[in-house]
Amino acid sequence: MKLGRYRHNDQIHIGIVQDETIIPLQSLDAALPNEMTEVLAGGPELFNRLQQLTDGKTGTPLDQVQLLAPVPKPEKYLGVGLNYADHIEETGLETPTFPTIFNKQSSCVIGPDDAIHRPRVSEKLDYEGELALVIGKRCRHVPYEEAHKVIAGYTIVNDVSIRDWQIKAPTWTLGKSFDTHGPMGPWIVTADEVDPHNLDLKTWVNDELRQDSNTRHLIFDCYKLVETLSTVCTLEPGDVIATGTCSGVGVKMKPRGYMKPGDVVTIEIEGVGRLSNPVIEEPEDTVIF
Repeated sequence: MKLGRYRHNDQIHIGIVQDETIIPLQSLDAALPNEMTEVLAGGPELFNRLQQLTDGKTGTPLDQVQLLAPVPKPEKYLGVGLNYADHIEETGLETPTFPTIFNKQSSCVIGPDDAIHRPRVSEKLDYEGELALVIGKRCRHVPYEEAHKVIAGYTIVNDVSIRDWQIKAPTWTLGKSFDTHGPMGPWIVTADEVDPHNLDLKTWVNDELRQDSNTRHLIFDCYKLVETLSTVCTLEPGDVIATGTCSGVGVKMKPRGYMKPGDVVTIEIEGVGRLSNPVIEEPEDTVIF
């Protein structure tokens, strides 16, 4: 099942994507939650009920709604560096023995088709197509073998990075957290629908295929990341964990393949969907003080 968040007729809804339409939960039962974190926390029991309620139904065509980031303000948005064997090979770095974790500030999150800003302070604007897992159950100290039970589903993220600012701060957080640098979507596919560890992943900039890999090349898989992170902190429904990117990033191209205004970056993950975003110069109206 695909769970989407969208705007239609100036109202924001949570809905189920089915047959190129999206069905608002409130039309099925007014008592159903209209916040994604609450839906995710409902787990398989609620998902099964929603599947039964939508059986045979159609909703509003997707081309008549504006899809939004499925989790607009995750309490935790965590990323993983150097987590694909092919990406490690292109960097020339050693394979890590422990996950390299960093934060992305939730203010960076945008939805499908929203514009990525090239900031006025740097032209080193890079893409990173990634599978992200979304937590569905409050949890702590989750063993590897049980980790699949706390994952509500999966989505696509673009871990947009400003490479020179990433280097400036050893934690990477600044270079990963510029406003608009967290595209997410187009929806969440529930965990029962996909094998997260055997999915083709592709990224295009305009019509040029830049990244082409498979999640089987993850060094630390989704369950290992949940086990590691939940050892440290309590994970909550709606927390997003981006699992890392594969080879083909712009910084490793010769010449550099950084994104520029006028580009469109598209990420496709098998069984999940496609996420596209245009690139523009940072507008003047972003100055706030």
